[in-house]
Amino acid sequence: MKTIKGPALFLAQFVGADAPFDSWDGITAWAARTGYAGVQVPSWESRLIDLRQAAESRDYCQDWAGRAAENGVAVTELSCHLQGQLVAVHPAYDAAFDGFADASVRGNPAARQAWAVEQVQLAIRASANLGLTALPTFSGALAWPYVYPWPQRPAGLVEMAFDELAARWRPLLDMADAHGVDLCYEIHPGEDLHDGASFEMFLDRVDQHARARMLYDPSHYVLQCLDYLQNLDIYADRIGAFHVKDAEFNPTGRQGVYGGFQSWVDRAGRFRSLGDGQVDFGAIFSKLAAMDFDGWAVVEWECALKHPEDGAREGAAFVKDHIIRVTPHAFDDFADGGADEAANRRMLGLAG
Repeated sequence: MKTIKGPALFLAQFVGADAPFDSWDGITAWAARTGYAGVQVPSWESRLIDLRQAAESRDYCQDWAGRAAENGVAVTELSCHLQGQLVAVHPAYDAAFDGFADASVRGNPAARQAWAVEQVQLAIRASANLGLTALPTFSGALAWPYVYPWPQRPAGLVEMAFDELAARWRPLLDMADAHGVDLCYEIHPGEDLHDGASFEMFLDRVDQHARARMLYDPSHYVLQCLDYLQNLDIYADRIGAFHVKDAEFNPTGRQGVYGGFQSWVDRAGRFRSLGDGQVDFGAIFSKLAAMDFDGWAVVEWECALKHPEDGAREGAAFVKDHIIRVTPHAFDDFADGGADEAANRRMLGLAG
């Protein structure tokens, strides 16, 4: 068994215009002071990283990661969630997602997709230059507007969408393989890969690609009423990254999973800071330890109520308390009487 690394913090929700959140040195030093050993870095955030330079220069990567280490944290992974989202966008979401892209390609879906693909390529190369082996991302979505089967979906519509999604990602998966990097798709509503069944549909179309992994985040399963513990049992060999995020689902006579178009604070399902929701993290960390997951436990703060800095501080302590330092030997080794084949045969009453 292996001990999970952590705690780490996903920086996407903390980058801002004010110090210490407006610079690489400032935010990494703050993360260390807050109790973190690592940081997951949004690769689209130019205040933190020059992604192109990281993809092209190992010297840049060595200096950049070295500054973080001097401030007390390791770089755990880069993230390309926003760029991955733009690899596949249904036209209904063009306006909503245009803001994720560089200004030069907004309003031009074809140019935006090409930009997104190049960004994922840069993130793969940068990850390799940094010695990182996991790259969290979103898959994007073409079929999501049709997630509920009304009006009735035409025959072949979903299959065509997944064929196209796989065709867009297959070259990126092959590139990731060549660079020793896993693409870890966050299984997330709004993405075509939003549960186990849809992830398997994708795997079938990329020939069970070894580099197609999951980012496991139980909060998204709570809000779907999906069994997040059984999910770990099913996909143990595919878990490549872990977001530690809490959630709660409290349906009423007025709303359920779909939330009634309410704001986050008024939804039946909402994200909470660690320890304030319903996720059984004791069971999750036990399962991850037993299945030899040796990645990072990365806190992603998203809460409808609590201040982010309080959530970050409490989250660091929460993860420290839940990481299981695995045992190097069995608890009953003291009673081992020693044995060999002959002794085993005698114990079973078998002829010598």
